[in-house]
Amino acid sequence: MADGKIVPQSGKAFASATERTQNWNGIQQEITGRVQRKLAYSVAAVVRIFGNNVTTATVQATLWVQTPGRNDQYVGIANVQATDKDWVQLQGKFLLNGSPSKVVIYLEGPPPGTDLLVNSLFVKHAEKIPPSPAPVIENPDFGVNIITNSQLDDRTNGWFPLGNCNLSVGSGSPHILPPMARASLGVHEPLSGRYIHVKNRTQTWMGPAQMITDKVKLFLTYQVSAWVRIGSGANGPQNVNVALGVDNQWVNGGQVEINDDRWHEIGGSFRIEKQPSKVMVYIQGPGAGVDLMVAGVQIFPVNREARFKYLRHQADKIRKRDVVLKFSGAGSSSLSGTNVKVVQTQNSFPIGSCMSRTNIDNEDFINFFVKNFNWAVFGNELKWYWTEPQQGNLNYKDADDMVALCQKHNIETRGHCIFWEVQATVQQWIQALNKDDLMKAVQNRLTDLLTRYKGKFKHYDVNNEMLHGSYYQDRLGKDIRANMFKTANQLDPSATLFVNDYHVEDGCDTRSCPERYIEHILDLQEQGAPVGGIGIQGHIDNPVGPVVCTALDKLGILGLPIWFTELDVSSINEHVRGEDLEVMLREAFAHPAVEGIMLWGFWELFMSRDNAHLVNAEGDVNETGKRFLALKHEWLSHARGQVDVQGQFNFRGFHGKYTVEIDTPSKKMVKTFVVDKGDTPLVVPVEL
Repeated sequence: MADGKIVPQSGKAFASATERTQNWNGIQQEITGRVQRKLAYSVAAVVRIFGNNVTTATVQATLWVQTPGRNDQYVGIANVQATDKDWVQLQGKFLLNGSPSKVVIYLEGPPPGTDLLVNSLFVKHAEKIPPSPAPVIENPDFGVNIITNSQLDDRTNGWFPLGNCNLSVGSGSPHILPPMARASLGVHEPLSGRYIHVKNRTQTWMGPAQMITDKVKLFLTYQVSAWVRIGSGANGPQNVNVALGVDNQWVNGGQVEINDDRWHEIGGSFRIEKQPSKVMVYIQGPGAGVDLMVAGVQIFPVNREARFKYLRHQADKIRKRDVVLKFSGAGSSSLSGTNVKVVQTQNSFPIGSCMSRTNIDNEDFINFFVKNFNWAVFGNELKWYWTEPQQGNLNYKDADDMVALCQKHNIETRGHCIFWEVQATVQQWIQALNKDDLMKAVQNRLTDLLTRYKGKFKHYDVNNEMLHGSYYQDRLGKDIRANMFKTANQLDPSATLFVNDYHVEDGCDTRSCPERYIEHILDLQEQGAPVGGIGIQGHIDNPVGPVVCTALDKLGILGLPIWFTELDVSSINEHVRGEDLEVMLREAFAHPAVEGIMLWGFWELFMSRDNAHLVNAEGDVNETGKRFLALKHEWLSHARGQVDVQGQFNFRGFHGKYTVEIDTPSKKMVKTFVVDKGDTPLVVPVEL
C-alpha cells in the first residue's frame, strides 16, 4: 500500500477503507441468516491503521441489528488500540437474544481521514471454555502480616524511601489495631506505638515502601490496614493512599482524607490473579512538603469462611422471626402428635437484578430471572439519554415493554435514573441549552417520566452519582438537586427517592467515603429534599467483610434504608468470583440497615464488567451462579415436627411466604401464610 511497505500478516491481500469522513465509516458485511439467536459467537479480526499522521487509534467491531418495531441496535463487540506500525488482533463475543430482520457486522473507530485496514475477519460459534478449577492455596496463613518490621522494632530496616525523602522512627502512635483490622484479626497484641516519619517529601508519591513480591500468593484476598497522620503546612484536606506497584501498575489498597493532626485509620484490600515479577507496597498522598506518618502497617490474607460463620448468626437474628402455628377448628383438640411440614416458598428480602430490553427476548434469561429475583432495575432504558436521545424525540417503548414484563411476573422495579450528574453521560442537545432552557428541560423530564410511570416504580435514583459529578448543579445552582427530589416527590409520592453513588463501601475513594456521603445526604435533607433511601452501587473488587460492614455501620446512623443498587464482582476464576459475591451478599443480608440487593446483571455478554457473570452466554450456570443459588436456598426455612398438646407448632424462620402441610388420619391439608418482620413471636391461626 502507498510505498508498498504494508504487507498482509497472512494471505495475499487486505481490505482498506479509505476516504473516511466519520468515525463509524469502515468495512462491513451482512450476516443475516448466518447467525442463530441464543448462540454465542466469537469475533476475531486482524486490523491496522494508515495515514493522516495518526499513529494509534481505537478500532471497534460493532453489530448493527434491525428488528421490526424497534429502534436499530448497535452492539459493541470488542475494541483494540491499532497502530500504523503493526497488525493487531481484535477479539470479542456477541449473542443475539431475539430474531432480528437484519444483522450487519462492521469495523469502525479511527478518526476521519485515517484509513482502516483489515487483513481478516472471522465470526464463528464460540467454543465453550471449561472453567478454571478452584485455586489451591497451600498454607494461606490467614491473618499473618506479610509486612517486614511492621512494629519498627528494628528501626526502618525492611523499609526504604520511595523517592528522595527521608525516613525516621518516632513514637506516640496508637497502640491498638485499627478497628477494621481488629474485626478481622480479633484479639491481637498491642502495637508498639512507633511510627515511620517521612520528611523532605517533594512529590505526592513519596513515602515509605517495601518489596513484598515473594510474600503475596495468587488468588488470596489481602486486607490492608494502617494508622496514618500528616504534618503541618497542608493546604486543605489531604489524601493518603496505601498503594501497590504490581509490575509498575498502580493498585489501590485504600485511601483516607485527612484535614487535621489526628491519627486516622486507612483500610482497603487487594488481590493479584496473575503472577507478577515485582510487587511493592508504598504509602503516599499528601502534597509536597507535608510530612507523612505511618504506623502499624498490616497486610494479611483474610479468612472469609470464619467471617461467614459470624454472618450466618447475625442473619438469623435480624432476618428471622419466631412463629407459632395455632391450629383451631373441627378436630383440632385431637391433633396432638400430628405431623406438620413447613416449607418456605419465597424469602421476602429483595434480591433483584439489572436487565436490558434485549434480554427479555430471550426466554432462557427470563426463566432464570423470574425464578431467582423478585426485583428488577433497567440498565439504560429509563435513563434520559435513552428516553430522549434528541430533543423531543421520546422513546419509552423499551421501558414500557420491561415494565409490562415485570408486572406480569409480580416483580417490583427500581427507577434508574431520573438524572445523571456526570457530564459525560449528558446528551449533547442538553449541553447546548442555555440556563433557562435547561431548567425547562429538567422540569419536562421530571413531569414526563414520573407522570407516565406514576405508581409503577417503587424507587427512583433521582440524580445519579452526585459525589462524582456536578453538571446540573454547576449550571442551575445548588438548589437544583434538592428541587429534583421535591418535584419527584410531588409527582409520585408513593416512590422512595434514593441517592446513589459508587466506591462508598470499599475504602478506595475519598470523594465518596461514608463520611462524605453522610454529609451530602444531610445537606440535601437540610434543603428539604425528601431523601428516602441510600443507594450503594457496589461495583467492588476483592471485598473484605469488615471494610464493607464499617461503611454500612457509619451510614446506618442516618436511619434510612440502604440498598446495594448495582452489585457486581469480577475475577477470572469463577470460584473466587463466587466467593467475592458471597462476601457481599452475606454482609448485606446480615446488616440491619440493608433492605435490598440489586445485582448489576448476571448473564455473560450483558454485563458492564468482564468476568462478572453468573450464567454463561448460552445459559449454563457457572460456579459463581451455583454459589448464588446455594445462598438463595440457605435463606429459605423449612421445619418438620408434631403438633404439641396445646395444638401448636413452633419454629423460627426467615421472613417470607410459607406453606404448612398437616397430615391428619382423615386428610392432608395445605395452608399458606406469611411471616413479616417483627420482634415478637408471630402467632398464625390455622383454621382446619
